[in-house]
Amino acid sequence: MARLPRVTPLLIGIFLSLPFCVGAERVYYDPISRELVENRLKQYKGNDRQREATLKTLFSEAGCGEAQISEQKVDRSKLPNLICTLPGKSEDVIIVGAHYDHVDFGNGVVDNWSGASLLPSLYEAIKHVPRSHTFIFVGFTDEEKGEVGSHYYAQAMTQQQVAKTAAMVNMDVIGLAPTEVWATHSDKNLVNVLLNVAGQMKIPVTKMNVEEVGSTDSVQFADRKIPSITVHSVTQVAWNTHVLHSSKDKLSALNLDDYYETYRLLSAYLAFLDGVLAPTTSSAPN
Repeated sequence: MARLPRVTPLLIGIFLSLPFCVGAERVYYDPISRELVENRLKQYKGNDRQREATLKTLFSEAGCGEAQISEQKVDRSKLPNLICTLPGKSEDVIIVGAHYDHVDFGNGVVDNWSGASLLPSLYEAIKHVPRSHTFIFVGFTDEEKGEVGSHYYAQAMTQQQVAKTAAMVNMDVIGLAPTEVWATHSDKNLVNVLLNVAGQMKIPVTKMNVEEVGSTDSVQFADRKIPSITVHSVTQVAWNTHVLHSSKDKLSALNLDDYYETYRLLSAYLAFLDGVLAPTTSSAPN
């Protein structure tokens, strides 16, 4: 990634709800309470249509106004991609995504309401300070049917939109264990920055490749040469217990300490990326 400079760990100091610094630049974020994050996680019930409606309500409660929320109709799907946009100072974009659909086995809270319900909370963590990039938070439909929603979104992007997309951050299965990153399906620079931020926050992160699980939404953006990263929590132990796509996919399968720590990390990570990924333009989006 040409626009991502080398970051020296000694130049970074991260403090909860306070600025952290890269050189002389200060970057702010403000994570919400654990109670509210868990409350949103517990609103997983219902079919996918109900989940999309719940996610829309959560975005609204987080402060994403009616003009900022939209639905993208998706070919081959009965349900849309749900989009919340946080306008920035430039037209350059950071996409944050997670699929809200689930399979019929189990409650689908692990796969992937755990990721989808974090989208409004991440929006809320970075909304209070003007951002250099425009952040687009997307709840993807029909990931379980072959990444239908993310494929449609990525393919609908114009060449100009692709060129102005600095990063795509994907969340898929969060909270089974401490934060993992799918290194073989992620941009190396984005991974290194995540590990850097995690080290400063003393939050453990491990490179865990899970090719045997299948694929994930970030692949569709990587195919369009957009730097992408997938954050998850599928350790070998978690895989061996067969939680995914089974009746074991329920709230009790999650470690809520790990879940909130991942949220804290991603909140700081998004704010950090906004500071180190230099926008190509300075004009505000229309």
